[in-house]
Amino acid sequence: MKKISIAIAALALILAFGCKNQSNYASTNPNNSNNSVSTQQTTNLSPEELGELGAKIKKHPGDAQKLLSEKGLTSQQFEQAVRKVAESPEDSKKYAAAYKKAS
Repeated sequence: MKKISIAIAALALILAFGCKNQSNYASTNPNNSNNSVSTQQTTNLSPEELGELGAKIKKHPGDAQKLLSEKGLTSQQFEQAVRKVAESPEDSKKYAAAYKKAS
């Protein structure tokens, strides 16, 4: 029983130090900062335009990448723009109305 307890404690310490090192690597890796900047870029599309685009993507899911690239967006940027719209009740209503109209 004593050997098992020591083994479990040693494993817990190894995991704790391993996770700490990975989080430090993530914060100091310059490639990660570039990825976060590109995904945090805001879009100039209005809630209505995003709603129309969302409806088009739902109608033609196979063409989603093409539709997004025509608007100069990646899927991550589109998702973030929709989430930003969802933060505002007024913008959410505009998005929903445009989505329904385009559907």
